[in-house]
Amino acid sequence: MPATHETRIARLKRLEALLARGRAADACPDGARLLAILGEDYAGKTPQARRRALQRDLDELVKAGRIEAVNPGGKPLRYRRVTDEPDDDQAIWEYNLLVMRALVAEALPQRQLDRLWQRLLTNAEGPRLDEGRLRVVPDTLRLQAVDLYPGVLEAVIEALARRCALRVLYKNADDECGEACVHPQALVQRGPIAYLLALKNDEEEPVRLYALHRMIRAQALEETPARAAAGFDLDESIANGQVDFGQGELIDLELRVRGYLVAVLTDCRLAAGQRWEDEPLDSDFEIRVWAQVPSTGQLLRWLLGAGNNVEVVAPPDLRRVVAVQAAKMAALYADPDGE
Repeated sequence: MPATHETRIARLKRLEALLARGRAADACPDGARLLAILGEDYAGKTPQARRRALQRDLDELVKAGRIEAVNPGGKPLRYRRVTDEPDDDQAIWEYNLLVMRALVAEALPQRQLDRLWQRLLTNAEGPRLDEGRLRVVPDTLRLQAVDLYPGVLEAVIEALARRCALRVLYKNADDECGEACVHPQALVQRGPIAYLLALKNDEEEPVRLYALHRMIRAQALEETPARAAAGFDLDESIANGQVDFGQGELIDLELRVRGYLVAVLTDCRLAAGQRWEDEPLDSDFEIRVWAQVPSTGQLLRWLLGAGNNVEVVAPPDLRRVVAVQAAKMAALYADPDGE
């Protein structure tokens, strides 16, 4: 590569390593996606300067024949690698192995393989697997993500990365629009909807949820530092229900299980501390399962989706809800006219 400065050469290698070879055009990243991943490599510059620096790096890799734009003339341009994986020396590979072992050692005890897969797909440094060698297939129906107003996502990411305030024009569930200065704390994707967790205006609490698709307009306020919410921790907030994602209260769930779910629940537990035992020989079910889980809409949907392979024994309230919903479904399908 023509670049001679060591820092830039390292940056170019990281940039090239992020681009997969042979990926479909619509799956290739654009400049905004690359900046979101490699933000630290372009730190200390204005957003415009960061974009220009990235574009210079991309142009250099294109001229060197290392990468290509898959949609010439398109906006935005998307890129993929032309050559094989960068030829790292043995010392670098040995370092990558150490990083990989550390990632695995961190993920396995906490059963957080989803985080490990994401790291392997997006690592700018250390071991990396592209989408041609690693694919995560969800076990639930995936709805298409909601449409966002132009410029909103870029502004939200910029505000989070720069730790600055964000001015938004927001439309609530009642279609009422209002402008606010919010102080971003974290961004969470739940199903097809992304939420910004933020303090509003001069409030010290609570941390509010703003659905990104309800932001009509957003602007990062570079000169206004975002206020941090006292004691805010994203994992704790979700776990204890302070951030309301329908976590619900913890319940002591007791199920009778049969069919394919026996293998599923004995291999993949509902929660830490789950236990089970065989049902009596004359039972219609194979095992009985106990677990402490949050009472959520997701749990209800899972129970209903399991059909007659699962029976809710306890708690009684949940058993009644499942029975009512199952009866409604049965009545719907019993009526050929759906009335």
